[in-house]
Amino acid sequence: MDDHVTYEEMRIRSASMADGGSLVIRAETTPGGESDVSVENCREQLERILNSAEFDATDRERRFLTYVVDETLAGRSSRIKAYSIAVEVFGRDASFDPQADPIVRVEAGHLRRAIERYYLTAGQADPILITIPKGGYVPNFSLRSIPDPVAEEPAATPARAQMERRWRSHPSIALAAAIFVAAAIVLAWLGYSSRPGPSKPEVPRLLVEWFDDLTGTDESAALARGLTQEVISHLSKFKDIVVVQSPASATLPQVRYVLAGSVDLSADRFRFRVRMLNRADGSVLWAQSYDGATTVPGLLKAQADVAQNVATSLAQSYGVIFQADARLVVPNPPDNWAAYSCTLSYYAYRANFDPAARSSVRSCLEKAVERFPNYATGWALLSQTYIDDVRFRYPFDPAWSPASLDRALAAARRAVELEPLSIRGLQAQMFALYFRREFDAARRIGSRAMAINPNDTELMGEYGYRLALSGNWNEGCALVAEARERNPGPLSYYEVGLALCSYFSGDHQQAAVWIRKADVSGNALYHAIAAAIFAEGGLKADAERERAWLVEHEPDLVRNLAEETSLRFARSEDVEMFLGSLKKAGLEFPGVVSAIAH
Repeated sequence: MDDHVTYEEMRIRSASMADGGSLVIRAETTPGGESDVSVENCREQLERILNSAEFDATDRERRFLTYVVDETLAGRSSRIKAYSIAVEVFGRDASFDPQADPIVRVEAGHLRRAIERYYLTAGQADPILITIPKGGYVPNFSLRSIPDPVAEEPAATPARAQMERRWRSHPSIALAAAIFVAAAIVLAWLGYSSRPGPSKPEVPRLLVEWFDDLTGTDESAALARGLTQEVISHLSKFKDIVVVQSPASATLPQVRYVLAGSVDLSADRFRFRVRMLNRADGSVLWAQSYDGATTVPGLLKAQADVAQNVATSLAQSYGVIFQADARLVVPNPPDNWAAYSCTLSYYAYRANFDPAARSSVRSCLEKAVERFPNYATGWALLSQTYIDDVRFRYPFDPAWSPASLDRALAAARRAVELEPLSIRGLQAQMFALYFRREFDAARRIGSRAMAINPNDTELMGEYGYRLALSGNWNEGCALVAEARERNPGPLSYYEVGLALCSYFSGDHQQAAVWIRKADVSGNALYHAIAAAIFAEGGLKADAERERAWLVEHEPDLVRNLAEETSLRFARSEDVEMFLGSLKKAGLEFPGVVSAIAH
């Protein structure tokens, strides 16, 4: 385990080298041994970070890091205070008051995250770890154990970089994107050891405390208890987390997060406050307030709405709990944590369905279910990667085999067998049945899953897609639109869906608006959909650009556009309409010889 000690502490254990007397920092890295870290090596590590394209920091944050490292290595760490940083790094005048102006504290938080991201990407193999612990600005230097290169996935780093650049173009999800990218990169080099370990994968646990009654009346007390129970009921529908209730489980060490709230009731108004905290340090990770008129119908509706909003915000696939878990850096993770991290990496990949990332995610999930055969979520997400091997097989392979769909369906059924109420398992089963053209069976599975948990927006969007593409455009498109509004994750997938919805309703102008919003330009299907939309909207230059991209980058897909379209749309009239638009865009391809059946 790394021994994180400050330079001043290490200097006490330092020694002068006989040849030249260069200072050596002696940092103990194992219980029975010690290793040398020289000042020169620390400076080299600083330069390595500053010169890396993966160190995503502003100029001011770079000056901040340089200043605190230089001062520490020069033996002046006692001078590193918020005031000195503000004056010497940020150019504030002598009247600067750190109590009134939080600029240093805010920039320190940004800098810590930039350093963490660097060590999760380009700095994975760096020998020296530089950190700035919370509560101060003096950096720590420590030797690191380097991951076994055999376990590395070389393709993960460029895939991560591409994913991160795209996510940063959406400011509303930039933080969540960075978090999930970091999780994906950790998994790129995680391996599974043969050492004995936990018998189950890690599952996030949320402790729900009884909401406080701030009013002190019988009515407000009953309302506080009722709201707590309603929140627990909605949260418990998400099977990828475990909900425990206060006070019986308050001492469980596995609980990382706590949900607390309060009810304040007056004669004419109410206010509900809800917050989720990190149990380790008490930091608030999410908070929300709800206000309204104190009427019986208003209170009942507010109670249901609040519980629904809390559950959706915290527990869904891109929700606060999974964002917080993806931020965690677990040194030498045990098998249960590595298996759970595979699910986080899946959602990082799903942001834009990057084929370079899919193979490493699939491999990670296959290892997870091999190590934990009863891992329902692992089987469900593995099933969806198999389905993506069919629907996103680019560069296009016309000789694909339906065996991938059989394998996907088997994995999905395994997930549902292990956990009958697993939304991810039912979603995967719906997918596999749909692409096998068993449309009625797919709709029944999707409807069942929606009845189990109508607050799961990941499911909502996918079920809406299947309804729309099978011909029920009105109901399906409404669900896709709602999923886009309520899901904090990447939006482009839903925007492509809404572009198709507008296209099939005849509103080609709005379809063009939606397809331009979507940022999935690396996906070949995006270009095919865009070509059809622009052609129907009379946007000839745009349609020609999309046609040229497809001909240059995916000529095999162009030759098989009829079959690919038939694979996705259930109704022949929708297939014919879409293919007609592609021909208007100037794409040439053979017609459909026969219906595709798998």
